[in-house]
Amino acid sequence: MSRATYNAKELAELLGVSESMAYKFIRQMNAELAQKGYLVCRGRIPKAYVEKRFFGGIAQAEQDALA
Repeated sequence: MSRATYNAKELAELLGVSESMAYKFIRQMNAELAQKGYLVCRGRIPKAYVEKRFFGGIAQAEQDALA
């Protein structure tokens, strides 16, 4: 079973940015989620939220179309 979150190293590879920039993105997105009332885990961000914020949910739409 694969994890449902990215850590900073994985996010940096995905986006092609440094790890320090990935940590900034994670902090910002976790703050957004916390403000909406979700529980967050420091240093990790849900993959679904990353896809929504960076790619507009395109990956999920493609998966739904193939199913």
